[in-house]
Amino acid sequence: MSIKKEKRKILENYIKERLSRYNPLFASDSDAIYIMDLDGYFIPLNPACSLLFGYNEEQFSQMTYMKIVALDHLDRALSYFYKSLEGKLQNFDCQINHKSGEILDVNITIYPIVINDEIVGVYGVAKDITEIKRKRKVISDEIRQREEIYREIVEHSPDAVIISGKDNILFANDTAVKLFGVSTKADLIGKTVLDFIHPSYIEVVKNRIKEVENGKPVDFFEQILIRNDGSSFDAEVKAIPTIFQHEPARHIIVRDITERKKTQQLLLQSEKLSVAGQLAAGIAHEIRNPLTAIKGFLQLLEANSDSNLSYLEIIKSEMSRIELILSELLILARPQELKFKQTDFSKILEHVKALIDTQAIMTNIKINIYYLSDIPPVRCDENHLKQVFINLLKNSIEAMPDGGEININVETDGGKQLKVTFIDEGCGIPQEHLDRIGQPFFSTKDGGTGLGLMISKQIIENHNGSFQIHSNQKGTIIEVTLPIDENCGEGEQR
Repeated sequence: MSIKKEKRKILENYIKERLSRYNPLFASDSDAIYIMDLDGYFIPLNPACSLLFGYNEEQFSQMTYMKIVALDHLDRALSYFYKSLEGKLQNFDCQINHKSGEILDVNITIYPIVINDEIVGVYGVAKDITEIKRKRKVISDEIRQREEIYREIVEHSPDAVIISGKDNILFANDTAVKLFGVSTKADLIGKTVLDFIHPSYIEVVKNRIKEVENGKPVDFFEQILIRNDGSSFDAEVKAIPTIFQHEPARHIIVRDITERKKTQQLLLQSEKLSVAGQLAAGIAHEIRNPLTAIKGFLQLLEANSDSNLSYLEIIKSEMSRIELILSELLILARPQELKFKQTDFSKILEHVKALIDTQAIMTNIKINIYYLSDIPPVRCDENHLKQVFINLLKNSIEAMPDGGEININVETDGGKQLKVTFIDEGCGIPQEHLDRIGQPFFSTKDGGTGLGLMISKQIIENHNGSFQIHSNQKGTIIEVTLPIDENCGEGEQR
């Protein structure tokens, strides 16, 4: 008797004497449990073998790997079988041929049976994973399809799209190639995004990069970018965290807003022309009245050379009013060239207070500044802000002929906005007039033109801030809000 036959006999006795007690346990298992002898013939141990492979017990006992395993997987299956005969547990996926002809995916675990220190066969456990594989394939196909759709969308996006890792650009679409003036995507890939940032925006962009690396998306932000040939253009940039090639990355969207800015300038110019027409009507009305008075008194002077000198005083007063109106109109008409730079905001207020204190003290008014939180530097045009604050304080002083206090509260709002509140104890502004405050030639003061507040509101709006007025009989509150992180580089003009 050959060694293999002897070991087959030992194996059969082992199954009969030692494994028969486990038959109820094997029968309840949904996985196919079997034994293979050294020649690879199957010995079924539970009914699941018939269900999985499609053969009855007698037919299955005449089968080997050669007939069960699909041809494309046979070499791998045999190599795992021989490794198990060397004493090593093996686990692998392969395909088998069901009796019906259907191809099934199975996961097989085989490990050696050792009797008297000799390997006489192997245990086998086969699990049907056809449905699992099918679902995996569906999911894999869906993921691949989504990736293809995403890539198509990105490639044909009208916006430039760049994906950047921690240091270098990893991907760029065709729009980005055109926008930055390079020949191919290879001219962008490998470079850092900072290579294309205008120097005045480097620090701001570095801070935005840190935010995205910490998992926070950053919204569109206007800045100046540099093309490959060194020319610059206006753009707005947004970045969101993403994963690229299994690593954290930044998905960056870049929009060229050069044409949009030109359109905005044209619209602004059109709006200025419209305002100029309204101002012209107002000017005609406001100047006509003093001119009529001047002409009338001049006629009286011509008729009576010994006329009362009071006529001359009236003429001088009306002429002074015309000069005041014209001087404020010149300020309004002059282009507002705002030069932004990082400035210590508290110094602006202290300087304004020093300028106004003399006038305030003469009218028994005390000006107090309260800093309710730490005040960071603000990017602004210092001179224009001083012009606003001086105008507001003068208005408050003029509204308090009996003296009192003017309180200025300064605080930050969540670290993104700076709020400056001017609170006076003046006579206040009637509610029916509040909506008209800031309109040209409307003023609650005798001899006022209304242009001062109009100019002040325009300056604050040019700083991307807001301007609000609240008033009653106890006084007036003016709230000026300014962004702390103003999107303007040093020396930028608007």
